[in-house]
Amino acid sequence: MTSKVTEEALGYEQARDELIEVVRRLEAGGTTLEESLALWERGEELAKVCRRWLDGARARLDAALAEEEEEGAAGESDGE
Repeated sequence: MTSKVTEEALGYEQARDELIEVVRRLEAGGTTLEESLALWERGEELAKVCRRWLDGARARLDAALAEEEEEGAAGESDGE
């Protein structure tokens, strides 16, 4: 399949679009068992890449929200 470096270089949109294509090809059928297994494995890899991107985005959002709450709490305790 692909190397770990190539996987990590994929952006979310690239991985998602390739995953959509993999699913489309699997649903269409007409591939050999070996091709289907290779597509399935690639789909699993792409799903992991997407999950890592989404988990990273959620962590960044959570951190930003926590920072905003801390700033709001600090402002309230200063008498604002």
